[in-house]
Amino acid sequence: MLATTDVTLRLPEGFRKNLRNFKERKDVHQLLRKSQLNTVCEEARCPNIGECFTNKTATFMILGDKCTRRCHFCSVKTAKPAAPDAKEAQNLADAAQQLGLDHVVMTSVDRDDLKDLGAGHFAHCIETLKKHIPNVTIELLTPDFKGRHDLIDQVLRAGPHIFGHNIETVERLYRQVRPQSHWHVTCSVLQYVASQKQVEVKSGMMVGLGETDDEVCETLEKLATFGAQVVTIGQYLRPSIKHWPVARYVQPESYARFVTHGKALGFKTVFAGPFVRSSYHAKETHRAIAL
Repeated sequence: MLATTDVTLRLPEGFRKNLRNFKERKDVHQLLRKSQLNTVCEEARCPNIGECFTNKTATFMILGDKCTRRCHFCSVKTAKPAAPDAKEAQNLADAAQQLGLDHVVMTSVDRDDLKDLGAGHFAHCIETLKKHIPNVTIELLTPDFKGRHDLIDQVLRAGPHIFGHNIETVERLYRQVRPQSHWHVTCSVLQYVASQKQVEVKSGMMVGLGETDDEVCETLEKLATFGAQVVTIGQYLRPSIKHWPVARYVQPESYARFVTHGKALGFKTVFAGPFVRSSYHAKETHRAIAL
């Protein structure tokens, strides 16, 4: 159930972004439509879309644009999805080549309707990208696969380089914000992937949902024990009046505290700021860590 004590907060000027070059945005948008591909940039109404499309980068969203779950912060449609597109992997590889990408970020909707929850499609997309783009690095932002190790293993065997799975919020708010997901399952996914020691493990969370700074720091401590190496923290921006309300706009001193605390915990990086999202500057973040 959505919070009932909603006071709509006015978006501060510092939380508004320039749309950037319209022509470059249009070019990327047209390529995506021609390739019949979806992006989380568009579906989740990301504030960084202008910057990323201008730089000819995007986070591809596979397995359709309809999700089988309804998270109260997310603007992706909840509905019965269509069958997975058999041509999507090839279309994805072709589009990535046309955009000149050597670091591809891929996420998906939840597909609880599929027997393998979409794991096989993830693996096929990874394998196709690696076949067509030599030396590509592949970053995933996956659903929880209901915590099933066999499905996670199927994805890992395809050879991604970064496995991202977002914790999204603090434990106290988790079930309210994500009523069809479970805190312990999210935690178990991160722990299991880290225990395999095959990939860089990444997680992200939003702030401004009603948590405190202390709770964010406590969540960082938990993520460190799970084995996450990279964490992103950004301001939650309400997609519509029907979504979870913004409780506060987090200030720079809080982000500085999160970064300092994360460094003390041993993370390779904590990338925190108002416009930070899971895949924002993903290539640069990965390459900086790899140096």
